[in-house]
Amino acid sequence: MSERRLRALRPFKKPAKRPAEPGPTAAAGGEPGAPAPAEEPSPRGSSVIAAAIYRDGFRTHTYDSLAETFQKLRETDGGMAWIGLHRPSEAELLSVAEEFDLHPLAVEDALEAHQRPKLERYGDTLFVVLRAARYLDDAEEVDFGELHIFVGPDFVITVRHGAAPDLASVRRRMEDTPDLLKRGPEAVLYAILDAAVDGYAPVVAGVENDVDEIETEVFSGDPTVSRRIYELSREVVEFQRATRPLTRILEGLTAGFEKYGIDEELRRYLRDVADHATHVTERVDGFRLALQDILAVNATLVTQQQNEEMRLLARASHAQNEELKKISAWAAILFAPTLVGTVYGMNFKHMPELGWLLGYPFALALMGIVCVGLYVVFKRRNWL
Repeated sequence: MSERRLRALRPFKKPAKRPAEPGPTAAAGGEPGAPAPAEEPSPRGSSVIAAAIYRDGFRTHTYDSLAETFQKLRETDGGMAWIGLHRPSEAELLSVAEEFDLHPLAVEDALEAHQRPKLERYGDTLFVVLRAARYLDDAEEVDFGELHIFVGPDFVITVRHGAAPDLASVRRRMEDTPDLLKRGPEAVLYAILDAAVDGYAPVVAGVENDVDEIETEVFSGDPTVSRRIYELSREVVEFQRATRPLTRILEGLTAGFEKYGIDEELRRYLRDVADHATHVTERVDGFRLALQDILAVNATLVTQQQNEEMRLLARASHAQNEELKKISAWAAILFAPTLVGTVYGMNFKHMPELGWLLGYPFALALMGIVCVGLYVVFKRRNWL
């Protein structure tokens, strides 16, 4: 087992209380209602995209470092930390895990990435993995990202691998609706799920357009369409892997919301997300079936085209054989008088036919009879 894995699996120690500890002052603190930071990687090389403290639905402080965020959260009664990370280093993620007592297995998954969408609960912490997607118009392909979400009693931590989804818009939306944001970390989780599912809509439209284009190319006889069908089929399979587990994830969240007494309004929101996710899943499954049908039709058309080419080739070969038979028949007919003429053209003195009065007419008659006989034979055999 690798050294990094051993360190990741080592139990983290969490203080019984979050006492204030010496550290950098909150020089980057913000005021309630200030604009949300952009969800883009920090130019200074840190993985911290946005780290803010919220209370009663309003952002009270924004920081550039994790240590400042941790310290302020300890000092804020009833506060909630919302930390966004983009491809964090091991040290950064381990510091977050130690502060919030995250389970080592979940931390390992967030470090490694390449996880299937899933929902797991470790004590009072939820761990959600999502596969977000976006459609690239220029390349006409689907780009998949991965998002890991830790949700606890007073924190939400997002670890993003890839460009999607756009969490800056989620943060702005939540800050514009403080009544929803003050419902706590579960409300933030709902908003992230809603954004991820809504982000599938442009991808569905793009894939649908690709399927329509492929149908046109199939019936136009484009020789490269088979490769495009295969590539799009792989994307659709990947899309299915991203969307199908959503139903189970949302069912698990709904059950958890009921078990832990989450208010009914959030449950309604979550059911709406589940409806959208089901619709997306059905559309993606439809694309898979459509591509299978298109592939079968394309194989049939290719087979028909090959059969037509073979038929034309057989017809050309038959025509060549007919011409060859005609040439062979005329060659045989012309060979007979040539043979007789060659025999009579030998310069020998002792040939009985040379002194015969009817020798010349006999030779001509013999040539004619042989030629006519061969012509009749070949004509009956349809060689001429």
